[in-house]
Amino acid sequence: MALETAALKPAPTPQELQSVWGALKSPRRLRTEVLGGLVVALALIPEAIAFSIIAGVDPRIGLFAAFTMAVTISFVGGRPAMISAATGAVALVIAPLMRSHGLDYLIAAVILAGIFQLVLGLAGVARLMRFIPRSVMVGFVNALAILIVIAQLPELLGVPWMVYPLAAFALLVMFGLPKLTTAVPAPLVAIVVLTLFTVLAGIVVPTVGDKGELPDSLPSLFVPNVPLTWETFKIIAPFALAMAFVGLLESLMTAKLVDDITDTRSSKTREALGQGVANVVTGFLGGMGGCAMIGQTMINVKASGARTRISTFLAGVFLAVLVIVLGDVVALIPMAALVAVMIFVSLATFDWHSIRPATLKMMPKSETAVMVVTVAVVVATHNLAIGVGVGVLVAMVLFARRVAHLVAVERTVSTVNGRETASYRVDGELFFASSNDLYTQFEYALDPHHVVIDLSASHVWDASSVATLDAITSKYRRHGKTVAITGLDVASAAMHDRLAGKLGAQD
Repeated sequence: MALETAALKPAPTPQELQSVWGALKSPRRLRTEVLGGLVVALALIPEAIAFSIIAGVDPRIGLFAAFTMAVTISFVGGRPAMISAATGAVALVIAPLMRSHGLDYLIAAVILAGIFQLVLGLAGVARLMRFIPRSVMVGFVNALAILIVIAQLPELLGVPWMVYPLAAFALLVMFGLPKLTTAVPAPLVAIVVLTLFTVLAGIVVPTVGDKGELPDSLPSLFVPNVPLTWETFKIIAPFALAMAFVGLLESLMTAKLVDDITDTRSSKTREALGQGVANVVTGFLGGMGGCAMIGQTMINVKASGARTRISTFLAGVFLAVLVIVLGDVVALIPMAALVAVMIFVSLATFDWHSIRPATLKMMPKSETAVMVVTVAVVVATHNLAIGVGVGVLVAMVLFARRVAHLVAVERTVSTVNGRETASYRVDGELFFASSNDLYTQFEYALDPHHVVIDLSASHVWDASSVATLDAITSKYRRHGKTVAITGLDVASAAMHDRLAGKLGAQD
């Protein structure tokens, strides 16, 4: 009977899979979370060190940020299973400040960026995510996959030839093992097997230890030694604001991507606030700050199958244990194994469906163009935030251009109440782009004395449209003709009554 009851028990829903308590009660799910956190921690070490070098700080600063960001966001973030740590995007933003003013000013900027993120989160910046179209999201994902591969190239150029067969073997393990078993994450198996093989066989290849010195203690309280003056604020505020925006955009985009992968919804406002808290905490513990890491998040969610905050928390804890307690062992991990993991993640992240000939043939050319522009800008600038911003701008322009040509004007001439009348029926949305063309679609000289403009199939969205209607009536007046505007809905009528005749010189 017990076996029958267990067999009839329904599988957990995607929402239930995010439950920490549910994972703690299930040995199988808990193992997935623990191993997912371990794989992420191993992948975080060389990434954090590399980003520290980009920012111009000691590798320990990046590793401290990776530890504190992951642990803090696991409690305060809005997206379970998402990984936050030191990132390349943030490193690029703050590197100039480090070069010009040093570490104390950099840490002060990190703390201020966290405060800015808290303010932006409370102001509802997360709601802006609804304005990011799918084509930009696809471009964002594809560009990310390309950047992950590009970031691995330095580890594949000018290296001993054994790096290539080792990386190929690791990829073979990661693609082949899941077909046999998913009990253990394939990336973890690849890392362990390659490490044992290179150590026992005495093969000399680049290792994690070659990347930089690992810390030997936990981070401690760090209060930046900067004067609390307006001059200091003017120095750090531009960098802090840029970091806040870049971090939020990358984090919210990553959260949206994970929502789609896991078929769940997350609180974007809580995530924005969580990023702010995490950066403030990281700053006061001497870290370089950061945001969500898409590559490591994909390792955690897609490659390892983790779904809860446990994996995020353990990623930070394991990172600290690995670099502080087991630093000598971690230093032996061949970079070939970690490079293979990132390439595997890249191949799994890329939306291959989006570039199939059948898909490209079916999709509107404008949406394909937005995706390509997003990818091109991200790859060219190595900045996901700039690429997404340009992609959204291009999408808006193309949308406005397309909608501007959807306004149709139909003219009829008839006798109404014994007088000849020209009637114009306007069909479509009137805003700054479409209303500019509207002015040219009337027969001012040829129309009879009475003209009716029917807007029952339209909506007036802005002052530009009201100004255009004013211009039309003024031109008819110059021809000695009268115009009646009819069919306005309540909102359009209110805007027209408020602004008509007040937007410029009238005849």
